[in-house]
Amino acid sequence: MGDSKRRPLAGRRSVLLGMAGLASAALAACADNGRSAFPDGAGAGPASPVTQPSAPGAGPATPPPSIAALSSEQAAAAIAAKPGGGEGGSGEGGDSTVAPPSSVPASPATIPGKPQILAEFGPLRPQEWGLHVTGVVNNSASQHVALTFDACGGPGGTGCDHKLLKSLRSLNVPATLFINSRWIAANRSLASELAAEPLFELANHGTLHLPLSVNGRSAYGIAGTANPAAVYEELMGNQALMLELTGVSPRFFRPGTAFYDEVAASMTRRLGMLPVNFTVNGDGGATFSPVTVAGEVAKVAAGDIVISHFNRPASGTAEGYAKALPRLLDRGVTFARLGDVLPV
Repeated sequence: MGDSKRRPLAGRRSVLLGMAGLASAALAACADNGRSAFPDGAGAGPASPVTQPSAPGAGPATPPPSIAALSSEQAAAAIAAKPGGGEGGSGEGGDSTVAPPSSVPASPATIPGKPQILAEFGPLRPQEWGLHVTGVVNNSASQHVALTFDACGGPGGTGCDHKLLKSLRSLNVPATLFINSRWIAANRSLASELAAEPLFELANHGTLHLPLSVNGRSAYGIAGTANPAAVYEELMGNQALMLELTGVSPRFFRPGTAFYDEVAASMTRRLGMLPVNFTVNGDGGATFSPVTVAGEVAKVAAGDIVISHFNRPASGTAEGYAKALPRLLDRGVTFARLGDVLPV
């Protein structure tokens, strides 16, 4: 049950909308805002060349194209994320060193332990910080659209949007569900049930829902992982929990706030996961109205990866998708899980 489509209405040609512009920020509505910031910066290491990964859609960070749709808090974060804009800037200087991203994630048999990871990545300094950095996959080469939904956990974020999941099931639309350790702790039985459902696949959304940084960079005022050791724990703590829960190691990872640096993205690949983000922001961190959700989701085209949330049942996400999906299916748009459209 890897993809889904519904026969177009009689006399109607299947068409796809033009490629939607990148969403300007990954929203932090389901993240904790009370964490203290870690200091920026780390010691410089030996020079290291960058090699581009072969996965579709991976590339360097770009400044947000627009902040008009964001709240005032998110707008301030987006402005700061522009090159030279402080916490979210693209680099700290020309002497930074970076890890050469692997072209594909490591296989389970070759995943190194923590001491080896720290030896490999400890000396490296990042040059990029944001949603779309080198090594992170943002879209696929497939003709399908991949819907992804995050469950972040934490205060106010441990719910489940059963109405949304019901719509996906009734329309036979597959999706990838990124779940955090905190959400699993509050929904262990439900997580097991979702893992056993062929329509869905589960992916890793981190242990503490932190931005993934090797030197404590922040996103939306949320301090990221402080160092490579903390990156390892953010990745592998939830990975181990999900393996214990489901018997399967997730193949995809997205951090809290969706922010990475390219060294942390390379570490993610080294640990057997593909770092994934998005091209379409479907629900603005579960803050968009149903009308806005439907309008954003309606923009999808072949190869898009859509980010939304399934842990906020009081949001407009379910209603918006209920409006948008039948129209997309009637137009001939097809959907698939990440595992069906991305090489791993």
